[in-house]
Amino acid sequence: MDFNILLKNRRAVRDFQDRQVPESLVKEIIQDTCFAPTASNGQPCKFIIIQDRDYIKKLSDESKRNLLADLERNPSSSLAMYEATLRDESFNAFYNAPCLALVIGPKNVWSLDVDCGLTVAYFMFSATSRGLGTCWIALGANIRDPQILAEMGMPEGCRIVAPVILGYPTSIPQPLERHEPEIIKIIS
Repeated sequence: MDFNILLKNRRAVRDFQDRQVPESLVKEIIQDTCFAPTASNGQPCKFIIIQDRDYIKKLSDESKRNLLADLERNPSSSLAMYEATLRDESFNAFYNAPCLALVIGPKNVWSLDVDCGLTVAYFMFSATSRGLGTCWIALGANIRDPQILAEMGMPEGCRIVAPVILGYPTSIPQPLERHEPEIIKIIS
């Protein structure tokens, strides 16, 4: 796929066909992320792949529970705008996607958020080039139950940076309006 077309076709997809993404295809997409730049070429990002919709819903419920607890401790949090949605028992933070990729890494890596952000961009572009849809679900990163983390195989000393849903899109959303880039100054 032409790069400019790829840039324009990558969308936040939240509606998927009832069709599983083959594990081999998920592995190909993850392989492509190895080309993402990381600080000092540290390559700290790791992946946990979940292809069980019931388990994905369990993770959604856990994350929602923790976010609501955070909101109760800090009612003025920016999470307040999501309170009604988080309280809705039928809301699945992962939009019933057939596949969830948790991008994780060691807590002690100072550049982890940026490294994982770049890795996720490569993941999304690779998936888009294969006709798949993705969406980074920030509300799904709050999985804290030690038993659930152990079940998922979360390594000691690691944290979830980016939960990304993946699947065959039912439709591709239209692009949202984008503003022109704001260049503060050019010094030459």
